[in-house]
Amino acid sequence: MKEKKKKPAYNMWQNTAYFVRAAWDNCPSVLLICLLLAVATAGATVVEMLFVPVVLGQVEGHVPLSKLLATIGVFTLGLLLLWGGKSYLNINAVFGRVEVREIIVDRVSRKVTGTSYINLLDTKFRQHENLAYRTTDSNADAAEAIWTTWTDILTNVLGFVVYLLLLTGLSGWMVGLVILTTAVGFLVSEHLQGWGYRHREERAASMNAMRYVKGVATRREYAQDLRIFGLRPWLDEVWGSAMSAYQAFLTRRERVYFLTYVVDALLTLLRNGGAYAYLIWLTLTQGLPASQFVLYFAAISGFSQWVKGIMEQFSTLHRQSLELSNLREFLEWPEPFLFDEGEALPQGLKDCEIKLDHVSYRYPGAEEDTIFDFSFTLHPGEKVAIVGLNGAGKTTLVKLLCGFLDPTQGCVRLNGVDIRTYNRREYYHLFSAVFQEFSVLDTGVAVNVAQRVEGIDRTRVAECLEKAGLTQAVEALPKGMDTPVTRNVFEDGVELSGGQMQRLMLARALYRDAPMVVLDEPTAALDPLAEHDIYMKYNSMTQGKSSLFISHRLASTRFCDRILYLEHGRIAEEGTHQSLLDLGGGYAKLFEVQSRYYQEGGEQ
Repeated sequence: MKEKKKKPAYNMWQNTAYFVRAAWDNCPSVLLICLLLAVATAGATVVEMLFVPVVLGQVEGHVPLSKLLATIGVFTLGLLLLWGGKSYLNINAVFGRVEVREIIVDRVSRKVTGTSYINLLDTKFRQHENLAYRTTDSNADAAEAIWTTWTDILTNVLGFVVYLLLLTGLSGWMVGLVILTTAVGFLVSEHLQGWGYRHREERAASMNAMRYVKGVATRREYAQDLRIFGLRPWLDEVWGSAMSAYQAFLTRRERVYFLTYVVDALLTLLRNGGAYAYLIWLTLTQGLPASQFVLYFAAISGFSQWVKGIMEQFSTLHRQSLELSNLREFLEWPEPFLFDEGEALPQGLKDCEIKLDHVSYRYPGAEEDTIFDFSFTLHPGEKVAIVGLNGAGKTTLVKLLCGFLDPTQGCVRLNGVDIRTYNRREYYHLFSAVFQEFSVLDTGVAVNVAQRVEGIDRTRVAECLEKAGLTQAVEALPKGMDTPVTRNVFEDGVELSGGQMQRLMLARALYRDAPMVVLDEPTAALDPLAEHDIYMKYNSMTQGKSSLFISHRLASTRFCDRILYLEHGRIAEEGTHQSLLDLGGGYAKLFEVQSRYYQEGGEQ
């Protein structure tokens, strides 16, 4: 059964009002220029149309040469002023329109970066996000093109009114014929031209395949595999298949579009032929002057263009409105977490106790919980390790504790208070963290550590780099801690190794100096010696702070006050490193396997 299409939340009038408010609040000149452009464009077209009939009428009336030349001069000057003014306005219209679009882009970006973390796991949210960025990506996209559309609508409406007044001297059936043939032509054209839109998924499939092949062929991360495994023939095959499908699509589309041109030509012939016949009849029977013949015929031809223009531009506005409605729905996407409307955290909060009270969590769309009826308390100043096999729920547990996710059952409490009542952004400030998936800014080392551009305490940055074991590596860089750590933006950037990058993230966590530290596999990319060095510094790095340490390497757990061994989203074992070894359970068996691996590796 075909799925019912969702009705847009906002219509084109509501979306127009939204953008008018945005322009009025930030750049009112956009609205004024839009109106002036319409007046200048319509005015220039009307003056152009009147030029020849008026001059011809004066010739017929045998006016003096001086008066004829004066009339030509006035029309010429008027056209120069109107077209010159239009060019000037067109150039200056861009600045304000871009400014308004950038304001909308800023709103989208703030929504993405500030939304509740759980929204980022929602496929529908991500789809609306992509649509929102596509709507604001360039000058031709709806968030800016709406001003061009409304300028064209106003231009066509003004021209329609003027030409309609000029045609009042003709028979009503002639005006009706113009409107009817134009409307029929537009509807037929709209239906046939819509073939491409109705088959857009077919076009998108081949285009996506070609974009994918181009990305694989040109991106550096694929370069080694392409050469080692000889993937070029496969890429050629996929590209060729996609290109053939795209060419077949274009061939069928152009055949349909050709029919559009045929229908338009026939209707134009009917309209202009009828106008010619009627005007010739008036000339022969009622002595219609040549100047009026030219005026009326030009008015009839122009009138059809104004009618068609109004219909086309409102159709364009309707399509743009669908995109703008998606944009606004994204900006107004519900937030599960409380932010500014939440309660403020107590001032000067240092001693933090985090308690997971019978917490369960199930990811959206999952068939079963990842965390089951989990109860656990992280006491102030305590160092806790969470270990277990892949899929045991370790990372999910950290996300719940950090407030990125809210439990589907139970609650997370900060000093006895459910964290859902607090301003979630303030709650995030309680944590310094190094996650498995971390972000590196395309800028210098100091900015990456301090996470700010101004007000950086460089002495403190140096201390954090020292504690993370990165001082020598940074000192060896061309610009020291001002050296960019990627080459995406700066040509003089450097690329750190995986281990150095993880140390940089540790330095970032230290610089934040939050009361709680979360380290999610902080030594995954380090060699055993570097890993041992980090373990030796672990106590000093977390001195006086509550810390949660996730690792697959159980040797790291001996530095912690308590260890939680997870299986299938539950605490299977709990204790110190030695007590769990003495217990002889899952933790001890896993530790034995890892120890044997290192021993066997050392014997080779």
